[in-house]
Amino acid sequence: MSDVDSPWLIVGLGNPGPEYAANRHNVGFMVADLIADRAGGRFKTHKSRAQVVEGRLGAPGPSSRRVVIAKPMSYMNLSGGPVNALRDFYKVPLGNIVAIHDELDIDYGALRLKMGGGDNGHNGLKSMTKAMGPDYHRVRFGIGRPPGRMDVAAFVLKDFSSVERKELDYFVDRAADAVETLIVDGLERAQGTYNS
Repeated sequence: MSDVDSPWLIVGLGNPGPEYAANRHNVGFMVADLIADRAGGRFKTHKSRAQVVEGRLGAPGPSSRRVVIAKPMSYMNLSGGPVNALRDFYKVPLGNIVAIHDELDIDYGALRLKMGGGDNGHNGLKSMTKAMGPDYHRVRFGIGRPPGRMDVAAFVLKDFSSVERKELDYFVDRAADAVETLIVDGLERAQGTYNS
């Protein structure tokens, strides 16, 4: 499964560019930014069409883990190419990859961590699974369903509402904690603590 000496690849899914930065679909980027801050790094452009930060997570010492935090710069529906290129470049086992993404079928702010599974219509996951197979970790960040008859695509490409933004920092922080727990203490511990 996962190999203790191999690095972890933490992938925040989103769309590049300022016009998308605050969209619901970009919550993966928001969580990746916070994890990068915690790891003390700044994103640099990598030849794989992604921005990356290399660092460590967890308490200093034997339990700390080497991590590569990545934001694919290829648009959501093409995320698999850059992620697979990073996986090859850093020699990351598939079981050491964590994708952080928005999830319509979960209430706003709730988290679900899991290993493997389908893509549930999420284009970023669809692209990653096509490139590598489904056996990677997912941290699903709930954004809820669109109101009324609003189109799903329009909903995910809209910014969080002013009401949602009041709690967004807290939820992003909690998601970053969940990723760190997953990597340092394992999936079961992380699920027990964060799967709401």
